[in-house]
Amino acid sequence: MVVSPVLIQVCQVLTVILGAPLLHGFIVKLEEKIQRGQGPSVFQPYRDLIKLLNKELVIPETASWVFWVAPVVAFTCMLIVPILIPVLTNYPLPLSNMGDILGGGLILTLGSFAILLAGLDSGQPFGGLGSSRAVMLTILAEPTLILIFVGVSFLDHSMLPFVANHLLVRNPSTYWSPAHLFLVFGFLILLTVETDRLPIHSSIHYEIYMIDDARILEYSGPLLAVIKWSTWMKQFILYTIFLNVFFFPWGLSTSGSIPSLLLAMGFIVLKYGAIAAVMSVTDTIQSRLRFYRYQEPLALSFLFAVVALIANQI
Repeated sequence: MVVSPVLIQVCQVLTVILGAPLLHGFIVKLEEKIQRGQGPSVFQPYRDLIKLLNKELVIPETASWVFWVAPVVAFTCMLIVPILIPVLTNYPLPLSNMGDILGGGLILTLGSFAILLAGLDSGQPFGGLGSSRAVMLTILAEPTLILIFVGVSFLDHSMLPFVANHLLVRNPSTYWSPAHLFLVFGFLILLTVETDRLPIHSSIHYEIYMIDDARILEYSGPLLAVIKWSTWMKQFILYTIFLNVFFFPWGLSTSGSIPSLLLAMGFIVLKYGAIAAVMSVTDTIQSRLRFYRYQEPLALSFLFAVVALIANQI
């Protein structure tokens, strides 16, 4: 039985919405285990969301309408991107032609930009500190991400992520080409930046050391729940792009039948669990760097992207 493409598209979005907290919970649990701790349950993020949604909303007196709108914008952006990328299927679904992989990257950036503005709009010192630090990272991270997306479009001569998926599955020579491998290495480094796991981030929850969390210190209640949820969804989406478009393009549904969709969901558990384990180990075993050394991994990622473009033209 073949499922309706519209229904599959809805399932893709729901997979991101419901799977993002579970992925975050698994990463937190695994990091605690690596550090020989017990750690919370993998379902703790769901409990946190329910608790925050039932709490009272407190707004700073200095905040404007930007403080209200930013969480909604960020969450909406994370709802749009799953429509454009292969989450469960390797073929386009309804509304997936609204944008290409570059458009999806710009939408992800828009969500981050909204949270950045919210940190500045709160009028609190730590919010401004976190936003200013995030801007310094974004200056190098976002152009590199776009350059990597352009690099993969040079490989398949298309900006559609589904075309890249088909090319890598059907052409092993392209998959193992230097250009593609450099793009994978560059994207892997960017994952540490975009998911708040760069070695400069501190695992100690003191405001002075925070970057991403410092921007949302003034949020509470439902708005904080929406922001945290959108952040976890962004992490899930970036893992989806990395796995289904760059690193492991296999395991997606090709027919839209119920068994193939269930198999694709099973592959999601395996693939995302593997990459989450790699990111957790990497984040745990690395020594923390001083903030001014943030250029080093980002410059390396940018170098990988440039070398990939050059290798593709040779």
